Amino acid sequence: MNGLKVHHLNCASIGGLSVLGQHLVCHVLLIETPASGLVLVDTGLGTADYARITSRLGFEFAHLYARPRIDPELAAIHQVRRLGFDPRDVRHIIQTHLDLDHVGGLSDFPEATVHVHEIELAAAIRRKGVRARGRYRPKMWAHTPKWSTFGATGEPWLGFEAVRSLPGLPAEILAVPLFGHTHGHVGYVVETDAGTLLAAGDAYFDAREVKQPDRECGRGVGLFQFVVTTEYDARRANQDRLRALHADHPEIAMYCAHNPFEYRELADASGDALHGYYASSRAGLTVA
Repeated sequence: MNGLKVHHLNCASIGGLSVLGQHLVCHVLLIETPASGLVLVDTGLGTADYARITSRLGFEFAHLYARPRIDPELAAIHQVRRLGFDPRDVRHIIQTHLDLDHVGGLSDFPEATVHVHEIELAAAIRRKGVRARGRYRPKMWAHTPKWSTFGATGEPWLGFEAVRSLPGLPAEILAVPLFGHTHGHVGYVVETDAGTLLAAGDAYFDAREVKQPDRECGRGVGLFQFVVTTEYDARRANQDRLRALHADHPEIAMYCAHNPFEYRELADASGDALHGYYASSRAGLTVA
């Protein structure tokens, strides 16, 4: 018994992108630990994003291709409170990467230590190229977070290299490099009493890319994924390794940050309420 317990949050509903008729989510993990306080895996959109969506996220994301629903109650800080916790007890945030839709809530937890791969933080600060300037928004970390970076050292784990624990966190939480979507993109293994999770971030969007023998991906999310990928060969290679992992170890509950069906399945299994879960319909958005 290690005492780790997880809660599945959805911190945004992405109205402009869907898979199999269901709008994308921003799946955030809240982990209760015995000695390290509360830990968030990513933060999704935060209170400042919902209050000033265009200036924070940019016109294109806010109004053209992503179009997140304006629902301030989806911010992680409000969901943490609804679960009965004090947001000040969020002592660590572990980032899969620093894209705008994964870091908006950082400013809601200014005292938390923010763990991120050193390559990812360097790319976010440098913002080299049009793609990087669109995805990395310095306003998201203008409050000067307490960064804690880690590099390419670690041990092998089920076909992956440089897998490692992080300072101040339980040994049951491990960072797994999954480069491709961004230069320093990582996933996180979380071993709980109820089983093992792998938060794969944006390593894939459509579960069919990694959870069936032959890769399949919806046209819309496939195009979006292609446009935002920084290292195409690395992304495909890591998807192949994730597919092999799922085939060999189906007991590991793998999920990506935006797949709505994985979010619903895991939230239902853990007894967490669904928030911001919407299906497409000709009449508009309807609560699923």
